[in-house]
Amino acid sequence: MKWETVIGLESHAQLSTCSKIFSGAPTAFGATPNSQASAVDIALPGVLPVLNRGAVERAIRFGLAIGARINRRSIFARKNYFYPDLPKGYQISQYELPIVEGGEIAIVSPTRGDIKVQLTRAHLEEDAGKSLHEAFEGMTGIDLNRAGTPLLEIVSEPEMRSSAEAVAYARTLHALVRWIDICDGNMQEGSFRCDANVSVRRAGDEKLGTRCEIKNLNSFRFIEQAIDFEVRRQTDLLEEGRVVIQETRLYDADRNETRPMRSKEDAMDYRYFPDPDLLPLVVSDEWMAQATRSLHAIGTPSSRKQKYMEQYKLSAYDSALLVNSRDASDYFEATLQALNPDHLTAGAKDVANWMNGELAAALKRSEIEISQSTVTPQALADLLRRLANQTLSSKTAKEVFHAMWNGEGDAASIIAARGLEQVSDSAEIEKIVDQVVAGNPTQVADYKSGKEKAFNSMVGQVMKATRGKANPAQVNLVLKRKLSD
Repeated sequence: MKWETVIGLESHAQLSTCSKIFSGAPTAFGATPNSQASAVDIALPGVLPVLNRGAVERAIRFGLAIGARINRRSIFARKNYFYPDLPKGYQISQYELPIVEGGEIAIVSPTRGDIKVQLTRAHLEEDAGKSLHEAFEGMTGIDLNRAGTPLLEIVSEPEMRSSAEAVAYARTLHALVRWIDICDGNMQEGSFRCDANVSVRRAGDEKLGTRCEIKNLNSFRFIEQAIDFEVRRQTDLLEEGRVVIQETRLYDADRNETRPMRSKEDAMDYRYFPDPDLLPLVVSDEWMAQATRSLHAIGTPSSRKQKYMEQYKLSAYDSALLVNSRDASDYFEATLQALNPDHLTAGAKDVANWMNGELAAALKRSEIEISQSTVTPQALADLLRRLANQTLSSKTAKEVFHAMWNGEGDAASIIAARGLEQVSDSAEIEKIVDQVVAGNPTQVADYKSGKEKAFNSMVGQVMKATRGKANPAQVNLVLKRKLSD
């Protein structure tokens, strides 16, 4: 029997404010446990929450970036449940009327091509604290530093059909929240994490299957592995004639499996009601205009991708790689500007090729971000200029790039020190070609009888004689002319 996977993601983006959503306590990562928990965060009697304006501005910016509806009036509610790291006994969140509704995220599915994943909502809420199970033998410690940290919970519709699509969506969303400066996206520190709602149904069925929620997935690899395991688990249950139980599950990365955490609650179990300590959130025209100006100044990945495809004639693939992060896009544009400020389109393809090739490989080997690259946009532009004017061959250009990456100096000093300047002098190349032709009568005969390998062998000998510095295009032209005489 054929089965169809149905996936929706709930993503939690920690907003990049310096203080918490309802108090002035700091949000810095790695502080001593409970050193950043104010009276409001730990719910001492008589304290009242005060909404952080910066958190609201970031939520509005996100809504505008995905083409969503910004609710000019939204309401905070109390989500009631009891857990040791939730000091109030409830979480302040948004339920019936969130600040952002709708919108979409465009992704490339490995099986379905270009698709748009619709979003249900994005709402503001506070984070809970953290339970520390491994620090104490036989006991659990509670760190309330995260309590009250501002989150934007972004909920997708159940429109993804594979773990690969879920990862593509999560990566795109992760890049977007970083691009528009609302979240640093640090998954190791918990700044961006996902819950995956997974169900399986018979192919062709309209009715959704029973879903299980996999909590707190903090890497793209874990998202893929957890979903794949859960799909296999649910499929096996259904094929055995058993039922899938609606529940919340955790992913164990060491054993690559999900396991039950608790029965899955419905909204009614949380007893939502409007928080009496917080007035409705009203977004004014001025506030909307300010957020719109802020977003226009930054731009979005989709707008820059469109620009690269239309203005610079780059492929969708190259363009998508260049807008993977705002730092990468800024690097690309800075390199173009340094290469040819009067005609930006001239070198766009070359810059894209080097960024998506040699530079990307060097960054991966060094495990650093492009903002930490030891080769600056200006340095890369200088290298590409020397490649374009035939000072360097493609092979020696790569050698110079790696020397620049290792801190050996700029292109000019490396070329001079290593004697890498390409030989383009026709007379010198002709002299060496004549020597190779005269010294290889058998290969000359083989070539004239139709054996192309003989020609390539002679080109190699010319390049060897010039220590790889001869212009390959000129060598080919001169050699073909000599052999046709």
